[in-house]
This record gives sequence, structure tokens and C-alpha cells, in this order.
Amino acid sequence: MKTCKTGKFAERLACLYLFCKGYNIVARNQITGKGTGAGEVDIVARRGKTLVFIEVKKRQNGEKAAYAISEQQKARVRRGAEAFLNRHPELQNSDIRFDAVLVVFPFSFTHIKNAF
Repeated sequence: MKTCKTGKFAERLACLYLFCKGYNIVARNQITGKGTGAGEVDIVARRGKTLVFIEVKKRQNGEKAAYAISEQQKARVRRGAEAFLNRHPELQNSDIRFDAVLVVFPFSFTHIKNAF
């Protein structure tokens, strides 16, 4: 399986994992647009009053996955979240959190709340 395909597969598995934990998936693969400096938000989910922007990382082990989220990428995801909220004013009063879901095949998940 190619890296892009396994990454998308990991995102789908992460959605299922989060759904089983009580999260409602609001959006996937939200792209702000070229030239904005914002990055793709892998998953936007809601649980109660909290809107969660989630970065999914798939690696050979959990440690590599955790270190794969750079400061530059965190900033792009934050800008992507801001753009998403601007497009969805009905969600702007939500509590906001940035999480990570680390996926290690075969099917090991680590959900880090408030990852950045």
C-alpha cells in the first residue's frame, strides 16, 4: 500500500475510533486554499460543546508518530482551524481543542488530547 493510501486509510480508521469514543465527525480533510498559509485539518470532530481539530499521524511506532507533528505543521493546522471557523460561524461559540491521533499498524491508536 502506498504512503498516501495508507495515510488516508489511517484517517478513516481514526474517524471510526473517535466515533466509537463518542465523537461526531463534522468534517474530514479540510483544506483552506493555496496561499493562505493554512494547512489541511485531517478531522474536525465534536463532543459535547467541544469542537476538536485533529491531526492524524501514521508511523511505524508511536514515538515516531508523536514527533512527526512539527511546530510549523501545528501553526498551519491552527490557521486551518481559524479558516474553518470563519466558514462555519454557527460553530464559533464552541470550546476549541487540538488533538492528535497516532496510528500504528496493525491497528494501534493513541489519542492525545490537547496535543498542541
